[in-house]
Amino acid sequence: MAETASSSRSGDQRALLRLMAWLSPAFPVGGFAYSGGLESAVAERHVRDAASLSGWLALLLEQGGLRNDAILLREAHLRQNEGGDLGELVELAAALAGSAERHAEITRQGEAFVTAAAGWPHPVLGRLPGPVAYSIAVGAIAAAHGVTAGDALAAFLHAQVSGLVSAAIRLGVIGQSHGVALIAEFEARILAAVPALEQAGLDDLGSAAIGAETLSMRHETQYSRLFQS
Repeated sequence: MAETASSSRSGDQRALLRLMAWLSPAFPVGGFAYSGGLESAVAERHVRDAASLSGWLALLLEQGGLRNDAILLREAHLRQNEGGDLGELVELAAALAGSAERHAEITRQGEAFVTAAAGWPHPVLGRLPGPVAYSIAVGAIAAAHGVTAGDALAAFLHAQVSGLVSAAIRLGVIGQSHGVALIAEFEARILAAVPALEQAGLDDLGSAAIGAETLSMRHETQYSRLFQS
């Protein structure tokens, strides 16, 4: 019994370490190059300080693109576990991209993630050929390596929020102290969102963040740009 418990704990820790590696800023997916429309929001003064940035992030998490990404991740995790069709899901994610830049962002990061994850060989990699959305790649690969859906969702959303906070710091909206405070604030928001997202399906996809989607489109013609989206 003790040996079984030790083996189970070792497996859980291995899955945790892999999740930490995959969603670390050092993992080569190029997330630092994208702002998801935040750069346009800053340029047009919709986001100008810590309070307005918090509102922007909350909108994405609760009603916008981050929520949709989380639902797609959950569905990919489920389909990988049940042997379902990932190709159909990949096509759906591409169709949901609200702009050319958004499509490029999710597929370039997804392909980079699949390539880098080859360091942990698994047959799931063969089920993710060509342009694949980042959230789907994370969900399917996490499932294949025994990472629970809840852990994958929490870590993915935390990494996405942290990346946007980092982008805001680079854009001069906030300093590092405010950035750390925002990441701490969103810990509770993410943990509160995960249980519902674990139960969500494709019928729950949708966005009420029209302003964020529009700003993402405007970024394509923005004169001076630091980020690719």
